[in-house]
Parts: sequence; C-alpha cells; structure tokens
Amino acid sequence: MTDERWRVTQRYAEEVFGAQDGILSGLAAEAAAAGLPTWSVSAHVGRFLMMLASLTVGRLALEIGTLGGYSAIWITRGLAPEGRLITIEYEERHSDFAERQFIDAGFGDRIDARRGAALDLLPSIAAEVGPESLDFVFIDGDKAEYPAYFVAVRDLIAIGGLLVVDNVFGTGSSWIDDVDEPGMRATDAMNRAVAGDPGFVATALSAGSGLLVAKRV
Repeated sequence: MTDERWRVTQRYAEEVFGAQDGILSGLAAEAAAAGLPTWSVSAHVGRFLMMLASLTVGRLALEIGTLGGYSAIWITRGLAPEGRLITIEYEERHSDFAERQFIDAGFGDRIDARRGAALDLLPSIAAEVGPESLDFVFIDGDKAEYPAYFVAVRDLIAIGGLLVVDNVFGTGSSWIDDVDEPGMRATDAMNRAVAGDPGFVATALSAGSGLLVAKRV
C-alpha cells in the first residue's frame, strides 16, 4: 500500500459510498467558508456511523467533538425516531455553527448540544443519564484525552451498545507508530484498553484514519 494508492482508495470510497443529500451535501463547504477546521469525518464514514447507530436500540447517543455538526446529523439519522443525541463541543464558534445546522436538518429538538470541555461535562452527564443508558457513543475529540474519555463513558454504555472512536490509527499530522507524539501515545493506550476490556468485543477498521468499533457485552 503506497501513499498514492491510499489516496486513490479514499477517493474511490467517497465516490462510490459517499453520496449525500439535503443539508449534508453543503455542510462541509459552508463550515469551511465559516472558518471551521476541515477535519470532519468523510461522507462514507458518516454513512457508516449512521448504519452502526441503526444497529442499536437507538434511544440515546453521545458524541464527544461536535465540530460543525456533520457527524452528529449522520448519527441522529441512524437513531430510533424518538432517539436523541447529546453532543459535546469545547469551541463556542463551532457550537454556534453546528446548532444552526441541527435546526436546518430538522433535528433541533433531538440533538442536545453541550458546550465545554468533555472531561468537565461528562460527570454531570453521567449523573443525568445513569449507567448503561447510552446505546451509541462516538468519540472524536482531543486525542490526548482518549484514555480518559473511555474511562468516563465505559459504564454509561448499555449492554449491546456500541462505542466508536475516530482516528485510532492516526491523524493528518501523525500516525500510530509515532511514539513521540502525545496524542498517538494516548490513542494507543485507549486502543489497548478497549481491546483488553472483557466487557467489550472490539476491532478497528481502516476507514478514514481508523475507526475503533466496540460492542458492550
């Protein structure tokens, strides 16, 4: 697998499996025009998140890292009709943009956007929702905090629920074999913690920059 073949494969996946409709088709361009970072998940990964969410009971989901709201909309599309998503974002500007997208997508009453640092907010969310209450969790936040995120959400995931984590093989600036990069060291620690946890069955896929998918058992 060469770098060029990797890029060709990603373009192919987007061409074949990355169809978008409605608000999603223009969200990335609108976010870029608004000055937001462009590292949101790709369309074919977003579709995969929707599919995974649809395989759960789909009553309550949690996302760490809202950014422009792109992945949140995909996830909510996969939940049950009455299902809702709590999404956490640290940057106020990102939250302002995302909340407008949620309303435009018709999910203003189903996506609960929380503002602040995830590790500050998660204890109160845990007290609010209770153990084994989350059917789907998507983590795409600060890589250096990945191990702490897992500790915080582990017992909140329902039996049969899914944990999905983005960038578990790398990011645009570093890869999992970069042992001197703090975010990659933390990502590796989280990967190994989930894989070794007897309460989960886990694997990782080469979708985007790597997706960890784990089922609570």
